[in-house]
Amino acid sequence: MSQADNPKRNIAELESIAAKLRLRVAEMVAPTGQGYVQQGLGSADIFTALYFAEARVDPGNPDWEDRDRVFLTTAHNTAIFYAALAERGFFETGRLSTYCEDGSPLEINASERMGRFVEATCGSLGQGLSVAVGAALAAKRQGRPTRCYVVLGDGEMQEGQVWEALMSAGAWGLDNLCVILDFNEMQCEGHMDNVVSLRPVADKLESFGFAVHDIDGNDMASILNALDAARETKGKPTFINAKTLVGKGVPALEGFMAHQLMFPPEVAENAIAVLKENLS
Repeated sequence: MSQADNPKRNIAELESIAAKLRLRVAEMVAPTGQGYVQQGLGSADIFTALYFAEARVDPGNPDWEDRDRVFLTTAHNTAIFYAALAERGFFETGRLSTYCEDGSPLEINASERMGRFVEATCGSLGQGLSVAVGAALAAKRQGRPTRCYVVLGDGEMQEGQVWEALMSAGAWGLDNLCVILDFNEMQCEGHMDNVVSLRPVADKLESFGFAVHDIDGNDMASILNALDAARETKGKPTFINAKTLVGKGVPALEGFMAHQLMFPPEVAENAIAVLKENLS
């Protein structure tokens, strides 16, 4: 069986991988003391499900034309993205230690300088979904089996370009497109509801022609069930509203709204110790 077949693993295996990825996130950010720790801890289950149970990708052949494409449109959330890619075998895990070092391709905003497995450089919020819609439409017209998965941020959904892309995807019936909203309720200025609330998310997306699933984004079974339903949906794209908890896995950080968390040594050491315990 090739890497590209990426068979479903059982829930316990996937949860174990997610726990390992959370530890890697903390270890990557600890040396500099600041970074997107909270988002990475919260979305670890989503990235685990995508890269280890869902997306048809081949680390040995990242240029494979019929691969599924995963777009990190919240490009700053790179700690969890790089951790998942390394764990999946796209590059050596040892390179994670160069995260955000001068000259390292493991930049704070993911770019195509990393390699073909970064599908698009999405430094400007709102642009990644548009690229994914174009890729999904192209795959449809070419008759390819490619599916496109997009990890979108809730604060990012305040960008007008996102809604233009959503409207287009619904109008074109892109059933090979699956948008996953990392709904952690946190953005740079604080709690999302104190800036521009998105609620009710499901009603809005249904009106745009999407099949919508509201799930617990930290529950592996719920994520897999929603992804299964997305694959079986015909004639319309899927929107998965995944409610996640920032800082998931570290009790002292859970629910703490810090877009770019200051991670002093004592906090980092405690987080790493707790996450190591979670591996046992």
